[in-house]
Amino acid sequence: MSQKAYADLITQLKEVSTLSSCASMLGWDERTYMPKKGSKFRAEQLSLLSGMIHEKFTSPKIGDLLGELGSSDFVKDDTSVEAVNIRETQHQYDKSTKLPNDLVKELTKVTTLAQGEWVSCRAKNDFKSFLPWLEKVVDLTKQKAEAYGYENEPYDALLDDYEPGAKTEEVVEVFANLRNELVILLDKIKGAPKKPDVSIVERAYDVELQRIFGESVAQAIGFGFDEGRLDVTTHPFCSGMGPGDTRITTRYNPNRLNDALFGIMHEAGHGLYEMGIDKENHFGTPMGESTSLGIHESQSRMWENQVGRSKAFWKYFFPQAQRLFKSSLEDVELDDFYAAINNVTPSYIRVEADEATYNLHILLRFELERGLMTGEIKAADVRDQWNERFKKYFGLEVDKDANGCLQDVHWSAGLIGYFPTYTLGNLYSAQFFNKAKADMPDIDQQFENGDFLKLRHWLKDNIHIHGQRYRATKLVEVVTGESLSYKPLVAYMNKKYGEIYGF
Repeated sequence: MSQKAYADLITQLKEVSTLSSCASMLGWDERTYMPKKGSKFRAEQLSLLSGMIHEKFTSPKIGDLLGELGSSDFVKDDTSVEAVNIRETQHQYDKSTKLPNDLVKELTKVTTLAQGEWVSCRAKNDFKSFLPWLEKVVDLTKQKAEAYGYENEPYDALLDDYEPGAKTEEVVEVFANLRNELVILLDKIKGAPKKPDVSIVERAYDVELQRIFGESVAQAIGFGFDEGRLDVTTHPFCSGMGPGDTRITTRYNPNRLNDALFGIMHEAGHGLYEMGIDKENHFGTPMGESTSLGIHESQSRMWENQVGRSKAFWKYFFPQAQRLFKSSLEDVELDDFYAAINNVTPSYIRVEADEATYNLHILLRFELERGLMTGEIKAADVRDQWNERFKKYFGLEVDKDANGCLQDVHWSAGLIGYFPTYTLGNLYSAQFFNKAKADMPDIDQQFENGDFLKLRHWLKDNIHIHGQRYRATKLVEVVTGESLSYKPLVAYMNKKYGEIYGF
């Protein structure tokens, strides 16, 4: 009987996921090609779909199947495919059944409209006009957290959506240790004898040539354009639609090379994770999904930073960049270019930030989100709170809303609880990359030769293929033999920047 129940469960999950993929496609279209005036109807479409998805997933039938399977032989080995699918589906089912269908539909409708308004308000530096939408999103998200329930604070309930099992107090502790080390590192850099010439990457870089170069880099690291595509959007993202269809986006700055290139590498890293999961056999089930957003970010940040900003990577790609961007790079030496793309300086935009200051951007957002959920911060106070904290952390006066509280899409999309996964991803990536180097001591030589596929295969075999077999912290232990720690990331940055800045 359990065999039939399990087969029935998988059928139900695949139907839910197919519906979800339709919603993802509409969401991708909204942020890439949809005419601006289509936003209102798109909100109705997505609201209807989200209600259908929620109703189908929370049906008593799935609950009955899970009840039967929870005591079956399938769950005896908790790392088996069947046990993972049952355990993680039960976790999501327990949460989803707490959410009223009307709340799910309303949250989808409001966030769809809010994203369109965010694009417009960001372009006009107009926080005041965006504020009513932010207030609606915050209110609905609070309702969501309350419906979920929590032991300590509402942020715990939201964080679990992106990093299952994680607790806010644990994140606070890890972040505090990291922040202390970052302050020391940034002081060293500030007083260092050597300074990169950042003007090298702030010359004229033709957008079409950037696209060609970016696509060639993405393809070299394994992003297949027969199962993926690259498009332009306001805020870069990756969508894994389903088997054989993974889409990434970027944005181009004609006077800065770093932005689109590392944005493409970042999103391609997400895409490689989506492509590396065994969706042919496990689509629609937890074994066909990523472990967590933190692990997802570990993959994107690794390709962006440990690979894309490495000297070995550019020993292979710099001659190609010089041929393509001849007028901008023909007089530049590799060492100077390498230093320029790794220049550390406080800046407004998170997605364009260097590795050393990036996590301070996340800490700021994390603090604001927690405050919004506890009520200590009101939506109307977000701009002032942002600007005040930004001045404290970065020493910069925010000059406009687009460079401040309106720069990220996340709050308009209702993704409160997401931001900590970026820093967790940085921590995970350092530990994973250390292990990859231990397993492949010639990895730098591989990069210098233009061979990035061995790392891609290592990541697939050690991380991607597991789906949700392990929670994030357990996966780190399984892969590296060590618990999550801020120390590998700090050691990596100190070594790298010590060489560049001469301290």
